[in-house]
Amino acid sequence: MSLLQKHSVLPGFNLTLGFTLLYLSLIVLIPLSATFVKTTSLGWGGFWQVITTPRVLASYRLTFSAALMGAAINTVFGLIVAWVLVRYEFFGKKIIDAIVDLPFALPTAVAGISLATIYSQKGWIGQLFAPLGIKIAYTPLGVVIALTFIGLPFVVRTVQPVLEEFEVELEEAAASLGASRLQTFLKVIFPAIWPALLTGFALAFARAVGEYGSVIFIAGNIPMVSEITPLLIITKLEQYDYAGATALATSMLIVSFILLLAINVLQWWGQNRHSKRS
Repeated sequence: MSLLQKHSVLPGFNLTLGFTLLYLSLIVLIPLSATFVKTTSLGWGGFWQVITTPRVLASYRLTFSAALMGAAINTVFGLIVAWVLVRYEFFGKKIIDAIVDLPFALPTAVAGISLATIYSQKGWIGQLFAPLGIKIAYTPLGVVIALTFIGLPFVVRTVQPVLEEFEVELEEAAASLGASRLQTFLKVIFPAIWPALLTGFALAFARAVGEYGSVIFIAGNIPMVSEITPLLIITKLEQYDYAGATALATSMLIVSFILLLAINVLQWWGQNRHSKRS
């Protein structure tokens, strides 16, 4: 240990810890603290009144339910995409692998306009559902699609390295012992990728909750129907209602923190359970 510290490339612990705390304070802690401080100017009564209006409650329901649905969809199909990219060789694999990262590189406004164009009633996909009476763009369904689009890379890129490091011999051993494909997946593969899959779900959910640019163009922004909470925050900022905007931001932050904490506790429980079994 002393030899490692002597030849360490980076500076000592005290200096690096100081830089870490300074960086986190400037980027995370101070802005979040300012949000809470600004909210306190409303008082508890004013804060509660702002975050419990019918319009705001409707935006909460849409924002969090759509984020959860988008993250859940990405958990299933993101696992399939990661599995295909890791386990199979085919023509155009590198192109598909690069397309997965497209939501990272594409500006959110461009993504929103593209999705609204494609899924509108006259769009390439929307016109296929229009005769069935299914409207996608400018509805809550459009919000779910937008949040699914921006969250896919988080699941794929989280699960993909775990699948690459997974020992195929374990699957072969399970098959030699008479296990079916489903049993092999549930008993051998799934416990190994479960923590990464849950992490990808949490990242996709957190990203979806705060998404704005790709949603407002396809949502329609109809009050009480397809209006997301980030849009209400922007609206209050445009009205110079900074205290009201920070109140909404604080409420979303608290709810998101509780949900992410629950996911992390579930992940910790799953890891401990898996380690005890092994």
